[in-house]
Amino acid sequence: METTSILARDLAALGRVTGGTSAEGVLRGITEAVARGVPGCAGGTAELWMEERVLLAASHSELTVLIDRERDLREGPSREALSTGRSVTIPDVMRESRWSRYAATAVRHGVRSVLVVPIAVEGAVAIIGLYGVRPGVFSSGGSLMALLREQVTVALANIWEFDDVLTGAAQMQEALAGRSVIDQAKGIIMSKSGCSAEEAFDELRRVSQHHQVKVADLAKLLVTEHQQKHGGAPPA
Repeated sequence: METTSILARDLAALGRVTGGTSAEGVLRGITEAVARGVPGCAGGTAELWMEERVLLAASHSELTVLIDRERDLREGPSREALSTGRSVTIPDVMRESRWSRYAATAVRHGVRSVLVVPIAVEGAVAIIGLYGVRPGVFSSGGSLMALLREQVTVALANIWEFDDVLTGAAQMQEALAGRSVIDQAKGIIMSKSGCSAEEAFDELRRVSQHHQVKVADLAKLLVTEHQQKHGGAPPA
């Protein structure tokens, strides 16, 4: 079984992160890419296991039902791949002897062959499932496995890196907003007591420690009270 240029193109596109990209979207894109680009593959699933949290995407609703059934049974190719870290192939579901209850459900939903590939990604595990309606369409070797591992790893790593950048930017914005309100509170104290900016900040810090509140929270309270007393006017 050879990979196709369509699959390579579609998986590579998933690594290009934009503002609207999410882990759920990447997983959904993976299932659609394998269904389009792998010969004999009629549908795909993608699970992302992160500690106690699990995300699931499937190209078809029947495959969602099959994965849910596998979780309930606590047995099947995806469970095996997750626990062992090795790929699992079922050449013909009707001849499968390891997981008879799973096989019965798969046959009811038209699945005859299965390939499951586990991919470890930065503290998480992605389980990619490929499903065929004919027996013997998948093998467990070659370029397909390498392509899936490479591109899925890149796509998920890019999302987490992008999330880190957004988180850092949000924290920076919050810090700048806190600095602004602290400067306003210092101005209020300085206007009332005639002290210096350094002395005003020392007073803010002393009061915040006494009441066990953050300096920024105390400053916000002081500015709010000042604006209420002066009809919303900012401190001079």
